[in-house]
Amino acid sequence: MTVAAPPTESLRAADALAEATRTAVPCAPLRGMFADGDIAAAYAVQRVNVERALADGRRVVGRKIGLTSPAVQRQLGVDRPDFGTLLSDMAVPPGGTVSAGRLIQPKVEAEVALVLGAGLPYGDCTMADLLRAVDFALPALEIVDSRIADWDITIVDTIADNASSGLFVLGGTPVPLTAVDLRTVTMTLARNGEEISTGTGADCLGGPLNAALWLASVLAGMGEPLQRGDVVLTGALGPMAVASPGDVFEARISGLGQVDVCFAAQEGGAR
Repeated sequence: MTVAAPPTESLRAADALAEATRTAVPCAPLRGMFADGDIAAAYAVQRVNVERALADGRRVVGRKIGLTSPAVQRQLGVDRPDFGTLLSDMAVPPGGTVSAGRLIQPKVEAEVALVLGAGLPYGDCTMADLLRAVDFALPALEIVDSRIADWDITIVDTIADNASSGLFVLGGTPVPLTAVDLRTVTMTLARNGEEISTGTGADCLGGPLNAALWLASVLAGMGEPLQRGDVVLTGALGPMAVASPGDVFEARISGLGQVDVCFAAQEGGAR
């Protein structure tokens, strides 16, 4: 998969997303700027804003995988996942607080995160390559967001919008893959103490390692392989939930532990 230099339409779309981020006012859907289903063009938009972030001194720390649920793929009319880029300032410490107004229309989902101890430069990456490269797993919360009004998205909208990335929270106790079968882990997500989402590792493309293997091969084929130290958010294990000011979310994933995050009730909460 290759990503062409961004044409004028891609720059216009990237500018619209950047303005939505700056003003916290979501923009109209972007899909009218592309040929129908032009995924390469959508990734070109994503790349523009990632490169702008790097020019501003921000740092890439990994990738996220989206659209790992067959139901969501059917909803968007696609048969594959997508990916976005994780930047260092998107990380929230476990138990941390997201300030009011930092995101536009956040939702929360629970995932398995992998942290790599070695890079994966192989376009034909095998499961053995991946298993050797993964240093440890962690429970994670991804706080997704959309710069598109009312989450009115198709596949090109979400890809252009960095796969609807927002923030992420990692648990603090590393677990080696030898200690857990990620296909059979069970997940519960609670909001303000009430269980709102459940799932298993198999709900993520048959297992989180399958999702990571897909990502490793795609990125290597693009000439942007996963690197040592990268975080990989492998995809939701269950339905996402809307986050409102004052909410507290806690995810528990068997074999990996728990991770939680708070949303400030008013402006001025810690970032």
